[in-house]
Amino acid sequence: MTEAERIIGTPEVGDDAQPGSAAPRGRRRIAALLVVAVLAYLLDLGSKMVVVAKLEHQPPIRIIGDLLKFDAIRNPGAAFGFGEAFTIIFTLIAATVIVVIVRLARKLYSLPWAIALGLLLGGALGNLTDRIFRSPGVFRGAVVDFVAPAHFAVFNLADSAIVCGGILIVLLSFKGLDPDGTVHKD
Repeated sequence: MTEAERIIGTPEVGDDAQPGSAAPRGRRRIAALLVVAVLAYLLDLGSKMVVVAKLEHQPPIRIIGDLLKFDAIRNPGAAFGFGEAFTIIFTLIAATVIVVIVRLARKLYSLPWAIALGLLLGGALGNLTDRIFRSPGVFRGAVVDFVAPAHFAVFNLADSAIVCGGILIVLLSFKGLDPDGTVHKD
């Protein structure tokens, strides 16, 4: 955990900084992270509830011909159905991601990083909820996937949030923007 905290860091406070200005700014970034996480989580949860109620055990719904369908499946593994025997490991990974994001949030001073981490948090919570509460049992539950593009893995909105958050983190890293709000040129 200390390595992750070292990477996140805290902002440098110069002589020209206003006293106490970092704390409210940091709280706003944490609030942004939480709002994004809650929105991602609720969109994922709501979509899965609709899919289970209306689409499960039904024929797929074609959205764009054969290019995109909604097809409800239960996925105990990871992307492309890999690792079906390792559901408990995916549960532990999601729980670890959530704990790390929550711990690091107190040192967050960048709005783009708050959005990226909020997407990761909301997506991880969405899939963790399935792993805990869906059959076949606690910590072994299968994730509800339903977005089925042609020649690709079936996924859900939590997966989309995680991928978008990850892409944003990569872009921010390439731009040299650190989670503490500092910009560096390497």
